[in-house]
Amino acid sequence: MRIPRFYDPQSLQMDQLVELNDAVVQHVCRALRMRVGDELILFNGDGLEYKAQLETVEKRRASARIIQQDDRRIESPLDIRIGQSLSRGERMDYAVQKATEMGMQQMFPLFSERCEVKLSTDRQDKRIRHWQQVAISACEQSGRCKVPTISAPQTLEQWIRQEDAELKLVLHHHTATPLAEMAAPESVALLIGPEGGLTEQEVELARDHGFQPVAFGPRVMRTETAPVAALALLQYLWGDWR
Repeated sequence: MRIPRFYDPQSLQMDQLVELNDAVVQHVCRALRMRVGDELILFNGDGLEYKAQLETVEKRRASARIIQQDDRRIESPLDIRIGQSLSRGERMDYAVQKATEMGMQQMFPLFSERCEVKLSTDRQDKRIRHWQQVAISACEQSGRCKVPTISAPQTLEQWIRQEDAELKLVLHHHTATPLAEMAAPESVALLIGPEGGLTEQEVELARDHGFQPVAFGPRVMRTETAPVAALALLQYLWGDWR
């Protein structure tokens, strides 16, 4: 049986007795009904994984003793950053979840010209927390020990002007250079448009700031599918499967 994994942001070390946070307690005590002596895996984003054994299980609290520390070296050697135009509801959740599973390091939600999502300041804060939790859950499921950062929404132009990745790509059907012919980078920034696509002016702005147009096949993909397909190719060429 697979040992359940949980994210707990506190400092962790060997032989430490850890008071588990409320989110983990809810899963341990209520959802999984785990008992004293059961094992679980904790990670806090430092790149390590900590096996622990439950010593206390009560209705509203639980503690565990760390018994093993592992460096699984599961992170991709390629630093992948995604500028993802905002989409509605589950589509954005899907993009965050699957991109996390595929190994991205950062996602930047973007307001673009054809983006139909409007967020007040309060709603932005709630959505950021929600997307960050989606990324955490994806890390728990996929075995990652570092949680990618989901940044605050910003305009497409703001992100384009400040992004400094070694290779910058904009998803566009007019591809200038085949991906496989590009030199292997250490970091990649990928700009993905909304459901209605990027405007020609946005593509030109990206190109003016060093982004190269690239297509991932002859078909038009949905905005939430694009990061999954792109990450698979990027990892194959320069990351996990190099």
